[in-house]
Amino acid sequence: MSGTHTGGSSTYDPSRPEAEERAANETLGSLLSDVSRDLSTLMRQELELAKAELRESGTKAGKGAGMFAGAGVAGHFVLLFLSLALMWGLAELVGLGWSAVIVAVIWGIIAAVLAVTGKKELKSVRGMPATAATMKDIPPTLKPGEHTP
Repeated sequence: MSGTHTGGSSTYDPSRPEAEERAANETLGSLLSDVSRDLSTLMRQELELAKAELRESGTKAGKGAGMFAGAGVAGHFVLLFLSLALMWGLAELVGLGWSAVIVAVIWGIIAAVLAVTGKKELKSVRGMPATAATMKDIPPTLKPGEHTP
């Protein structure tokens, strides 16, 4: 095997400058084509991943919300009956009217504490699917001269 290619019309002869330029253009063209195809594939895959993440989290969130709603209703009845029991127990000491006021004030304090705590928690939420964060990284990658440290 001598290392020379003797078949077809695309024989590369480095001694001919036009052949070298044509080979370079074909290589550059194929590289650009490959990059374009790979970028298109990457974008489609990222989009599909984002859709899958949203579907999965939406289904789980719906089931979880339903379970919390059921727990909330059951918990409400428990608290209602415990409050009535407390009210009737206090009625023996201070009278039925005042015992109802005392129980109402206790629940008012609990509601205020829960509302303030819930507001603080909601302000701290910064949730974003992982794919959305990844998608933000793609445009700077495409601009080689504008990388951020």
